[in-house]
Amino acid sequence: MKFLFDLFPVILFFVAFKFFGIFTATAVAIVATLAQIIYVKIKHGVVEKMLLLSGVIITVFGGATLLLKDPTFIQWKPSILYWLFAAGLLASQFLFNKNPMRSLMEKQIKLPDNIWSTLNIAWALLFTALGFINLYVAFNYSQDTWVNFKLFGITGIMFGFIIVQTIMISKYLPKVEDEGDTK
Repeated sequence: MKFLFDLFPVILFFVAFKFFGIFTATAVAIVATLAQIIYVKIKHGVVEKMLLLSGVIITVFGGATLLLKDPTFIQWKPSILYWLFAAGLLASQFLFNKNPMRSLMEKQIKLPDNIWSTLNIAWALLFTALGFINLYVAFNYSQDTWVNFKLFGITGIMFGFIIVQTIMISKYLPKVEDEGDTK
């Protein structure tokens, strides 16, 4: 459910774009993200830094798109956000000796320190690559292709990455004993 909740503004952006164009879609994405922030604040009392960062970036880049009637700004927004995520992951690990991936996942799985470090760096590399891929698609293909890629391509790449990550760390997952085996 969290995954769908996180995709909520992107899905609304996609639908609004298909029916009303880039400028309406941008306004819808801004409102949807701000609504997410308000909802999370009311429901949980605290808003995650990543959601706040996303809210600031969509408001700034989306606002520039709307004010200047230039879709270039909204096309840069995902790349800027991904690069900030990557920088945050790397800075946390190398400057502050903290591992955000470990903080997010250690309740679900226990891994050796070197694996946590590798996962954190892998996610940073993924976000860095996604930023460049987004710009490549945005400025080498039609706006319609970019919007489709933003929802389906990026989501597919991240889903594939999660599958590969899961396979790679599966040897560290606790073994489930077969309850039917009574011998």
